[in-house]
Amino acid sequence: MPKAKSKTKSGSTYPVRRKRAPKPTAPAQPALPVVTNGAVPDISFEKDLWEAAVQLRGNIAPGDYKHYVLPLLFLRYLSLKYERRHEQLELALKDAQSDYYTDDPDIAKEVLSDPDEYKRVGAFIVPTKARWSFLVKHAQDDDIAIKLDDAMELLERTYPELRGVLPRKYAGSNLSRENVSGLVNLFSRDSFKADAGKESDLLGRVYEYFITNFANTEGTRGGEFFTPRSVVKLLVAMMEPREGRVFDPACGSGGMFVQSDIFAKHSGNLAFSGQESVDTTLRLGKMNLLLHGLNGDIQLGNSLLDDKFANLRADFVIANPPFNLDGWGADRIAQNDKRLQIGNRKCLPTDSNANYFWMMHFFYHLHEGGTAGYVMANGAMTTNLKEEKETRAAFVDEGFVDCIVQLPDKLFFGTGIPACLWFLSRNRNGRGAYRARQNEILFIDARKKGTMVNRRQRVLTDEDIVQIAAAYQHYREVEGERQTRPERSRRDIPGFCKTATLDEVRANDYKLTPGIYVGTEATEADDTPFEVKMAELTAQLKAQFAESNALQEKIVRELDELTR
Repeated sequence: MPKAKSKTKSGSTYPVRRKRAPKPTAPAQPALPVVTNGAVPDISFEKDLWEAAVQLRGNIAPGDYKHYVLPLLFLRYLSLKYERRHEQLELALKDAQSDYYTDDPDIAKEVLSDPDEYKRVGAFIVPTKARWSFLVKHAQDDDIAIKLDDAMELLERTYPELRGVLPRKYAGSNLSRENVSGLVNLFSRDSFKADAGKESDLLGRVYEYFITNFANTEGTRGGEFFTPRSVVKLLVAMMEPREGRVFDPACGSGGMFVQSDIFAKHSGNLAFSGQESVDTTLRLGKMNLLLHGLNGDIQLGNSLLDDKFANLRADFVIANPPFNLDGWGADRIAQNDKRLQIGNRKCLPTDSNANYFWMMHFFYHLHEGGTAGYVMANGAMTTNLKEEKETRAAFVDEGFVDCIVQLPDKLFFGTGIPACLWFLSRNRNGRGAYRARQNEILFIDARKKGTMVNRRQRVLTDEDIVQIAAAYQHYREVEGERQTRPERSRRDIPGFCKTATLDEVRANDYKLTPGIYVGTEATEADDTPFEVKMAELTAQLKAQFAESNALQEKIVRELDELTR
């Protein structure tokens, strides 16, 4: 009995496929250990990857490496996904036990060219002249740069969702043919051919490795598009985004979205929206999401002056905005702008610093019950500038400041200046999943946390992240619930965390520096009597003096011998 037939959009028919159970969700990746460059460590060929990028030196400014290397990596990813799915379909069409089985070559051809069969697994049908195999074949051609530009243009023309993602800039660059063909050959290695279904994992990690190193080499400029991974992990661990909408109005390369999806164990229960003001960085973000198998609505524009999501309300706002922007255009903010309203108070922006208007922007975009967590300059905790102090007081008095975390220095690329994390919340009234805490603020002093991985760079360890995040979760939760936490009770830890009342904050002139509230770390009492302790220290000092004298005498003798 012949199989039932079904028409495609083109009018051709092929066998109806029985509804199959959804694929089991892949197990979450284990936490990655920290490495010295701050990048993802489990890529065995990472040194070769970086050296290949560095070979561009002399032809391309270091700050532009990423705009040539990362799009090529993305193109490789698109081809890999297409090739994998094409192979799967070919095998299924020949397998008599498969729902796809057919001996009709026309039907088989129709299945293999049906875009829906690829989109259902997050793949695209890549046009012949944009396929990696085509580029490899022509890698030694003098016009390989032109062929690359044509491939980018062809993909964007074919798929509207890729528009604005792929740059056409290779032919107009200073890259030599050897540079371009070298990069094509690098990404053609078998190392990139992960097991079927794991392309996003492998290439996503390679992408993160590159973008981390690019940020590191660019110093302060690197911080404009990339937030260090340990800081992102901490923000997300504290926010716990499991379902709902995540919004980042300063999304850079999209790291907040990727980490949120990892935290949610790739459940598909999160939606992502973001805005970015730099078009080249916008491309990095869109590519990053697609490489990790994610979809997101990322718009180009200045979030403060041209909000592309004016009507959006999110469950989570997670961001690392540019600090201390002056002359940013405060005079262009209308007096009736809804973002100026903080509870029952109306606040005013100042053109000398955009920090507090960023906070107003985050708060405005919060859904009822939502929470905003973001990186901010330390100065925002204590500024006495009239408009800024009044806005800080409004956030405190209206009961929206949930937690402040003071971070250690040297966490951010290109600067040793320390920063802090702020958490504003609309779920402090006790009517949702968390306890009532409108009259409290949790202060965490994490300045002693982190490990120096080189002379200039510090990272927060997984242990640090767990401890800080646990303190925040204990503070928010109803006593006795969610017993899986490392500890069950809310408690102050001298020198680390303290739950302060709003009256205490007002008494300190609305200053929000955690060190004011957490006190000093408890130390073990030394019960040794003074007389005994003094005798021990005196003996130790005399021994050190004797050792010093002996060393001086030895040095003098050796100098005398040299002059004889």
